[in-house]
Amino acid sequence: MFQEPDYRESLSLMLSEVLDDIGVNERMVMRRRRHSMLRETMSNIMHRLTDTNITLYCLGSKSEGTTTIGLHSDVDLLVCHYDVNIIQDWSEWKHGKKNYLMIQDENTTPGYCFLQNLRDDEPVPVTGIHNEHHITYRSGRILLKNTTFNGLIQGAVDHRPSNAIQGQHGFSDTVYVPAFHCKSWHQSASGW
Repeated sequence: MFQEPDYRESLSLMLSEVLDDIGVNERMVMRRRRHSMLRETMSNIMHRLTDTNITLYCLGSKSEGTTTIGLHSDVDLLVCHYDVNIIQDWSEWKHGKKNYLMIQDENTTPGYCFLQNLRDDEPVPVTGIHNEHHITYRSGRILLKNTTFNGLIQGAVDHRPSNAIQGQHGFSDTVYVPAFHCKSWHQSASGW
């Protein structure tokens, strides 16, 4: 039965009809994408006007236009901070700016990295700093904790490293994922 070409074609047409009935069609997908892009653009204009050094990127099913009314999809926002210089090579270090060196070793999960704290007056690692945002790694390196952004959004639920605002009447749940901008393409992704 599943091998018959007519069966697959009729099943595909029926599925398309059902999706169209619930609002998943090309017109609605494009409308939702445009809405999300407009929201993202307006938010980023507001941040530039207020000299906030961040850019928001809307991600997930709402920005892709692939959600439907009744699914109550959340809004996923990547919050990219530009006030920190993330480097992979010492030649990228900048005087007077907060610098972190990307570190990957055998303990680093693929796709992730540690961020080693560097001095802002000379290109050498920070030593001996102890505060709630840093941890001394077993190799003696001072690394940024993934909890640095926790508690910045009042009323948000901590999902480390993301934060979520949930259950506000009349608003979609929103997940905020913090990120730092890096000027160079990550070495582990160079094959892509």
